[in-house]
Amino acid sequence: MTVLDQKFLRENPEIVVKAIKDKNETVDFDLFLKLDSKRRALIQKMEEAKQRRNRLSKEIASKRKEGDDAADLMVSTRKLSNEIKGLEKELKTFEEEIREVLVRIPNIPHSSVPVGEEANSVVKEGGEKREFDFTPLPHWELGSALDILDFPSASKVAGSNFPSYKGAGARLERALINFMLDFSTKRGYTEIFPPFLANRNSMFATGQLPKLEDDMYLIEEDDLFLNPTAEVPVTNIHREQILRSDELPIKYAAYTACFRREAGSYGADTKGLLRVHQFNKVELVKFAAPESSYEELDQMLDDVCAVLDALEIPYRVSLLCTGELSFASAKTYDVEAWAPALERYLEVSSVSNFEDFQARRAEIRFRRATGQKAEFVHTLNGSAVATPRTFAAIIENYQRKDGTVTVPQVLVPYVGVEQIG
Repeated sequence: MTVLDQKFLRENPEIVVKAIKDKNETVDFDLFLKLDSKRRALIQKMEEAKQRRNRLSKEIASKRKEGDDAADLMVSTRKLSNEIKGLEKELKTFEEEIREVLVRIPNIPHSSVPVGEEANSVVKEGGEKREFDFTPLPHWELGSALDILDFPSASKVAGSNFPSYKGAGARLERALINFMLDFSTKRGYTEIFPPFLANRNSMFATGQLPKLEDDMYLIEEDDLFLNPTAEVPVTNIHREQILRSDELPIKYAAYTACFRREAGSYGADTKGLLRVHQFNKVELVKFAAPESSYEELDQMLDDVCAVLDALEIPYRVSLLCTGELSFASAKTYDVEAWAPALERYLEVSSVSNFEDFQARRAEIRFRRATGQKAEFVHTLNGSAVATPRTFAAIIENYQRKDGTVTVPQVLVPYVGVEQIG
């Protein structure tokens, strides 16, 4: 697997060090430069030894042809062969040490990404916030009162922070999934229903490993991870493939259940559906040519916002700063739905361009024409959208004074009723 463009790292150390700092990662980049320098010196030494061995082999052949004794040259050749084997073993050790550093170097943020810890910028707002003539209930109280959310039974079955939808709530959840798949396929995405488990190669390819392993659920006996997001299985569909340029962009939409341990987040935003270990999501994934990937990012963002426009939920879009950018992302927009009872925006989607970061790990390339060198594609993804907070935003925005909830018009054909109550 190719991890990063080592030539770029070697020639642009100041850019890489800045990216590491801006993303709050801890990487000994100087160690990479030292190991890389030693590795290249070792390669040169090994190539020189191979050249000497080749010259000796030719001399041996020449002496034998003339009937001369070549025993001393053969001894020298054997010594050189043993020296080369030792150098190859030493090189392998260096390469393993270099890879341990490389896998921890994050993707370089795009030049348009704001630098800082709290430098997110709101770039778009959609929908109108509703004015209530009563005090709206938070979704966990409303869901309990309507008997459509059952957290006590979910806790009994699996533990805290697992959701359980009931009756009309279960139908609303299912309706959201089906609506979002239908909506996305009508906008040109091919539907995929992938496995819910992923192996280590798949998790590494998309950047979840090694950094985020503690946040994942692992089935140790099989060394398989529960899917944290459909980004993982869908991106890996084309792992180790060379695509044709006329296939690009490839656009997939996939529903999966998602599982995350949310390690270290206990006690923070854990009420109701705000932070759960299991959730449903429809994910959009694109494979694009490098020169058009940012146009595809803008289009994907439009596709995600269109879901919330159709649901008539107020939302805003924020361009994430470097301090909040994920390990693998070059540029990310967060899409947040308005929750009136909580009086805050809830993240329901992240729309990201990873450029060639994931493609290098996954060895996904494309060829522009027969005979031309294959290039790495750019990969993108975005949720369209994650259901828990969208569910919460729907029932909070659509609640009525009498305690009922109006079903968004686009979901009525899926839910089968116009009102929950």
